[in-house]
Amino acid sequence: MTTPAPGAAAEPAVLFAQEGPVAVLTLNRPASLNSFTRQMHRDLWAALDQIEADKSIRALVLTGAGRGFCAGADLSEFDFRPGDDLMFRADPGPVIDQAFNPTTRRLINVRVPTVCAVNGVAAGAGASVAMACDIAIAAPGASFIQAFSKIGLVPDSGATWLLPQRVGLARAMALAMTGDKLGALEAKAMGMIWDVADDSVDAAKKWLSAWPPCRPRR
Repeated sequence: MTTPAPGAAAEPAVLFAQEGPVAVLTLNRPASLNSFTRQMHRDLWAALDQIEADKSIRALVLTGAGRGFCAGADLSEFDFRPGDDLMFRADPGPVIDQAFNPTTRRLINVRVPTVCAVNGVAAGAGASVAMACDIAIAAPGASFIQAFSKIGLVPDSGATWLLPQRVGLARAMALAMTGDKLGALEAKAMGMIWDVADDSVDAAKKWLSAWPPCRPRR
């Protein structure tokens, strides 16, 4: 059964479901391509707290609702109105330090193995979230975009470390500087993700079902 993540509002930004030993977390702002608000970060942290506390959970699948996985930060939370203090009001630094970086660290350090089922576009910090998981499986139409350069930023949320680790320094530098879209098959060929599957969520669950700690005890 799918339930709101602990501490979530009536329309939760993250859905929590448990299927045997596997927890499935779904980023749940499909109208905004699951872009992160501060509340979404808090809902995700609450769900990860529940996974840490429940020792019957032995693996995690992370995916997105709708046609996208995650478009990064929700820019509607920034104040871009003209004025002398625009640089202060629109500065992404505080939300990166207070929300995105903690989310990346939480995913990297969570107690259980994590499989990201990338169902659509993973842009900016959304690509970082996917790479913060142990394994990523993408749908054929999924894509990965280091969108930071398009708005005058360097990659954040761990991307400056995670991306070179996955694809090598030369490719990481080019992807970060150009902001070019990387298709699922290209991402697999570069080593950014593990596999491409028509139903990434189902493929993630099947992969975990074959993993010894998640096999049913007889």
